[in-house]
Amino acid sequence: MRLNLKIPPVGQRIVRSVCAVILCFAVYFCMGKTGIPFYSALAVLQCIQPYHGSSMKMARKRTIGTFIGAFWGLIVIIIEVYGLQLWSFGSFFYYLMISFFTGVVLYTTVLLECKNASYFSCVVFLSITVMHIFDKNPFLFVLDRVWDTLLGVVIAILVNSFHLPREKRRDVLFVSGVDDTILTKNDELTPFSKVELNRMIEQGAMFTVSTIRTPASVRESLDGVNLKLPIIAMNGAVLYDIENNSYLMSYHMTYEQAKRIIDIMKEEHVAYFTNVVIDDSLIIYYEELNNEAVLKIYQQMKKSPFRNYIKHSLPKGENVVYFTIIDERGKIEKLHQRLLEQQWINEYRIVMYDSVDYPGYTYIKLYHRDATREHMLERLLEILDIHKVVTFGSLKEKYDVYVEDSDRNIMVKKLKRNFEPVKRVFNKPEVKY
Repeated sequence: MRLNLKIPPVGQRIVRSVCAVILCFAVYFCMGKTGIPFYSALAVLQCIQPYHGSSMKMARKRTIGTFIGAFWGLIVIIIEVYGLQLWSFGSFFYYLMISFFTGVVLYTTVLLECKNASYFSCVVFLSITVMHIFDKNPFLFVLDRVWDTLLGVVIAILVNSFHLPREKRRDVLFVSGVDDTILTKNDELTPFSKVELNRMIEQGAMFTVSTIRTPASVRESLDGVNLKLPIIAMNGAVLYDIENNSYLMSYHMTYEQAKRIIDIMKEEHVAYFTNVVIDDSLIIYYEELNNEAVLKIYQQMKKSPFRNYIKHSLPKGENVVYFTIIDERGKIEKLHQRLLEQQWINEYRIVMYDSVDYPGYTYIKLYHRDATREHMLERLLEILDIHKVVTFGSLKEKYDVYVEDSDRNIMVKKLKRNFEPVKRVFNKPEVKY
């Protein structure tokens, strides 16, 4: 039996964390081994985050938590050293007092409206009052504890902010396919791709996707990617604004055009879904679930809050974005041939392919003839007022940048080289616009 072990690459966060910890110890030696570098390294590891924004938030929490915990730790020391000393260090009553003040620390974070720093506050407080109360000079430890933590926070921010000098091509629209381009062969988005896409989008990359999938499917497959631009979905039939949950435009069939297709599908007894957009909602009409594949699709997809299935024939006057037809291969081939024989078939675009998930079944997606990704991309460029575009896809002759292996994050790596090439005297971009 042969094991197929896939070793993940070392991520940038690991590299940055190692560099930051090295800097903590370097500072420790440069300062004559004063302080405790453990606390600096701990702060570094907490503050090194995938995104600059999340790193700053963590740094803020760590700093506030350190000051709150150090303040109440100092109060406990003062009570013990200069107070009535009703109990000795290490006695049960001393730890009872520490427990009580732990609640005070937590309540302080509530009063200051920084509850997300409560854990860090308690860690600092307990490290002072439990671990170092027996030091010769606990007051000095409080000061060192604050200094070591702040040093780690500063180092983390500096390391996380460091980048090679790069250009930012914010005047280029980058458009990628989804299947076999961003997603792996297992229909997954790798952590590296998610982090890098979000980082580039945050820094101004004009990035979007063009796919045969519905907007609901894009949301599910690219969950966690902060897409800000409209996406081209349904194989070019719609332009969808994910941020505002809005269909900006669509190429659709009129009711009369759709009725022609429906009449033929009923005569051939094939299973189909009719996709209609009404008030920014995707309505999917169906009449019969008369085969195993269409029944499983319905049971799986109806759970989505972005898909609305209704058992009803197409209401008169409704425009149709596209039909999804799935049935046994023989029935679909017969339907396809019959459609091609119609005089009016040039008003439509037909896409036929075998199902991967349901062996023996074949799909037909039927659109208005103008519903293509190329047409919708032209509309998107007009809306954004952008004149340069770079496309990424898994078909060698069709796209500007060919993605030969989606399992190796190639699309995101090539996007990075195009969006933010390292500055040099003679810089040749990968793609000529």
